[in-house]
Parts: sequence; C-alpha cells; structure tokens
Amino acid sequence: QVQLVESGGGLVQAGGSLTLSCVTSGRSVHSLAMGWFRQRSGKEREFVGRIARGTGATYYADSVKGRFTISRDVAKNTIYLQMNSLKSEDTAVYYCTGTPATILSREGGDYWGQGTQVTVSS
Repeated sequence: QVQLVESGGGLVQAGGSLTLSCVTSGRSVHSLAMGWFRQRSGKEREFVGRIARGTGATYYADSVKGRFTISRDVAKNTIYLQMNSLKSEDTAVYYCTGTPATILSREGGDYWGQGTQVTVSS
C-alpha cells in the first residue's frame, strides 16, 4: 500500500518562498513517477510539475516554470516542491501524486496525498 503525506504548506507573502515535502511509504520514490498538482478555490485541479521514475527528469507547467523546482531524496523517500517568487495566484491546496508508470500523466497518478494549503498574501 503506497501512502503519500504532504507537509510544509502555510502562509507566505508574495515574492517569498516555501518548500513542500511529500513523504512516501510502501514503495521507493525512485521506482515511482511522481509530481505535484494544485487546486485553487473554485477551480479544477491542475498539473504543476512532475519527476520521472528512475532518471528523475523534471517537467513543469508554464505557469510555474523558472519559479518552482521538484527534487527527490531517495534516502528519505521524499519528494519536494521548492516554490520561489510566489504570487497570489499560487494560492491553492497542493497535492502530491505518484504512479508506477515511467511518466506521470497530466491527469495524475494512482496514489494521492491529502493535500496541503498554501496561501500567498499580496
């Protein structure tokens, strides 16, 4: 049973930074394609970025490219979302997701965390 638990959300001022963590149990993060999605109030959940199984290649949505970075620590079985230059429009619940497939699809994976709230004040 794969479980994902996000943490690190909170309130930050515009222009600031925040790092989210996703601790994984039940399978190594190296053997999962993983990523982050977010859901803004009243909006559908949207793709933020992903990290490929094995190679660790990353890919980002245009809205966060150059500001957000996904990384992983295999020893801690955790992936991270480093968010810089935060904007009010980044306010959302952020979800971690994963799949045994090589690449995470734009719809997400088989496993999901419970989400963590990020609020950016302007």
